[in-house]
Amino acid sequence: MQVCHELLVWLIPLLDHFPRNRRFTLGERLETGLLKVLELLVAAAYSKDKATLLGEANRQLAVCRHLWRLSYELKVVSLKQYEQGARFIDSIGGQIGLWLKSRAT
Repeated sequence: MQVCHELLVWLIPLLDHFPRNRRFTLGERLETGLLKVLELLVAAAYSKDKATLLGEANRQLAVCRHLWRLSYELKVVSLKQYEQGARFIDSIGGQIGLWLKSRAT
């Protein structure tokens, strides 16, 4: 959860600088998607049915990963920004995977 929060703190001001024609498509979808991931992670922390919520968070994160890559490919973010965001996203994905794995055992 903490890494997802940190990603949002870093990303939201960056989204404000997206070009207007991308801010309300890619930018809004990224922000909404990552907020949804955060909501799902918080819900999973307090739920008995963690696996369902974590699976949904993982799927939502995969969509965000593709949107983030698309933002780079469309030259909306720099390579350095892309790499930083990708590290955050990969870290969140790894944590979700570990959480799911620990639930399976």
